[in-house]
Amino acid sequence: MIVLLSIVAAVIPAGLYIGIIYWFDHYEKEPAWLLMATFLWGAVPSIILALVFNLLGALPFYLVGGEGLADAAGVVLVAPVVEETIKALALLGMFLLYRQEIDSLLDGIIYGAMVGMGFAIVENVLYFVEAFNSGGFGEWGALVFLRAILFGLNHSLFTAMTGLGFALARHARPRWVRFVAIPAGWLTAIFLHFTHNLVSSFPGVLCLILPLTDWGGVLLLLVIVVWSLTQEKRWISQYLAEEVGWGTLTARQYERAQSSWLRSRHRFKALVDYGPGRFMKTRRFYHLCSELAYKKRHFAQLQDHKSEQLTHELRRQLADLSRQIG
Repeated sequence: MIVLLSIVAAVIPAGLYIGIIYWFDHYEKEPAWLLMATFLWGAVPSIILALVFNLLGALPFYLVGGEGLADAAGVVLVAPVVEETIKALALLGMFLLYRQEIDSLLDGIIYGAMVGMGFAIVENVLYFVEAFNSGGFGEWGALVFLRAILFGLNHSLFTAMTGLGFALARHARPRWVRFVAIPAGWLTAIFLHFTHNLVSSFPGVLCLILPLTDWGGVLLLLVIVVWSLTQEKRWISQYLAEEVGWGTLTARQYERAQSSWLRSRHRFKALVDYGPGRFMKTRRFYHLCSELAYKKRHFAQLQDHKSEQLTHELRRQLADLSRQIG
């Protein structure tokens, strides 16, 4: 029974956070299967590997100073490095195999956050069950509030920093930025994780600053997200403008493409007036609008042949859908 309650307590707040993260992706929703893959990496392989390597990493401290030193060093020194490295492997794999899906800084943040959320859910369930076994419902309820609600975004925050590093490595113009972005993002994730674990290890007044430091990191990330959304909207306005003159889309469609609200309203109208088929085509149309703008921007910045090829194909698909949805 307590396992089921712990699963519910971990999943409901996390589901709310995932919904908010997904909502922020206004202009070009990431593929559901890829989001699920990153989430599952955090929830299953990452947890198993972290359990193994956290134990191995704490072993030298146990041999030197016994169980007390091993526990303290394992939490503060070993866990941040092990867990952020393992979670980052999903982002590395995606960067190597599906980097074309990372169209902006926001995309890197979202994929990183999904890995972190998968990890957090399973880790929280394990901690909740352990808390109940040691202190009953009182300790269980307190830990649920702390880990699932107050600090429920922590793992997403940490790994989002790594994702931001991968996104910068894909899109930054200066070569040196692309070179240092991934290790810098990974080290930032480790540092934030280390800081949280270190401060939470001290009882009393020092722990009171944890909400300030952790939520301060979330607010900083939120500023980056808002800036990235503004940047994406600017790209759509800039790179789709000439497509109107070329007949790829109409002036009215161009106007709607620049506003997430107008897009949503048009999709809803298509569903109500014409049914699911037209809704799916309209949804696909606006997705392609964003894709075309992002690929044109990427080609303008980096002059890569693949983006140029994708631009021609996206333009053809977009023109075809433009005529179908009106």
